[in-house]
Amino acid sequence: MRIAVYSGSFNPLHKGHLAIMEKLSEDPSVGWTYLVVSPKNPLKDGISADTGRERYRAAIRAVQKYPQLKVWVDDIELGMEPPQYTVRTLNALKAREPGNDFVLTIGADNLADIRRWRDYSRILTQYGVMVYPREGYDLQAVMSDLKAENPDYRIQILDATKVNISSTAIREALARGEDPGEWLM
Repeated sequence: MRIAVYSGSFNPLHKGHLAIMEKLSEDPSVGWTYLVVSPKNPLKDGISADTGRERYRAAIRAVQKYPQLKVWVDDIELGMEPPQYTVRTLNALKAREPGNDFVLTIGADNLADIRRWRDYSRILTQYGVMVYPREGYDLQAVMSDLKAENPDYRIQILDATKVNISSTAIREALARGEDPGEWLM
């Protein structure tokens, strides 16, 4: 079975994440989506790994509100030694479930920055990525640049609506005392 691995801090989960999970749930090439809550992104500051378990529980509660989704909230990274590099997560999932094929789901911003990731070329050749569009990114140009490096990179651009909501904007709204409830899952 083909499993989409959608990994992130999810601090908090919002309607943009939901739109991606809905798109993946409707995709006939995807059996399930594993929503992998990461305790800490090695490339980002600002989110404490100590809140990982709390964010994992919040993700379970949020996903349970949408029974039509083919999404499993996975805590695999919460039990891994830091840093939680994506390639290590994908390898651990493959070791746990050798009969499944895993593909990473990322945003255009991550694809544009993927050369900073640990073993990115292995991720792109062994697992591949499904990329959702984001404002301000020319996905075709980014993909062409990467494919010029290695034509065997497996990059699939999702035909999805761009949703301009970010967890950062939600946290900033909360800090200003605003209610971002309409954006939350």
